[in-house]
Amino acid sequence: MSKTVGDAFETRALEYLQRHRLRLVARNVACRGGEIDLVMRDRDGALVFVEVRARASRRFADAAASIGVRKRRRLIRAAQHYLSAWRGAWPACRFDVVAFDAGRIVWLADAFRADDA
Repeated sequence: MSKTVGDAFETRALEYLQRHRLRLVARNVACRGGEIDLVMRDRDGALVFVEVRARASRRFADAAASIGVRKRRRLIRAAQHYLSAWRGAWPACRFDVVAFDAGRIVWLADAFRADDA
């Protein structure tokens, strides 16, 4: 998938999450070995690290299923890097996935935990 197409899906995911009252904190947070597509705040103040995935077809697997152990570890590493610069007490955190499967959007809140990887 091209960067332009990926950016378009990230924008759609951002708009979707904002409609569900999450606020954008950061976008495309990168560190050596990982990147987080969106960092959001939910209504309860939790920091939400969001991975955006898209698949044109569900022929092989849905988009969320494409996030294996290696990808989860990379997301966790990027989140730890992001939090290393955090000032004050760390907020509650979670990892969400926004998946686009054949045009359908699926939001998986708390899709995995840091201790699962």
